[in-house]
Amino acid sequence: MKDNTAGPAFPTSNGGNPDDGMTLRDYFAAKAMQGLIGTVYTDVDDDEYLALRAYDVADAMLKARQL
Repeated sequence: MKDNTAGPAFPTSNGGNPDDGMTLRDYFAAKAMQGLIGTVYTDVDDDEYLALRAYDVADAMLKARQL
């Protein structure tokens, strides 16, 4: 699902480039990361593992939006 970023999380309406900033996928992953670190993976020190799991959650959220 890497290619489906769902566009910008916070699109601008003031004439700026709508592709600037974080994508919706990145936003979802950041929120998922907070939850994963705070509850599920409290004893995991592998940052790359956590990031991959957060993007797995973000991809699932994007897929659920299409249902």
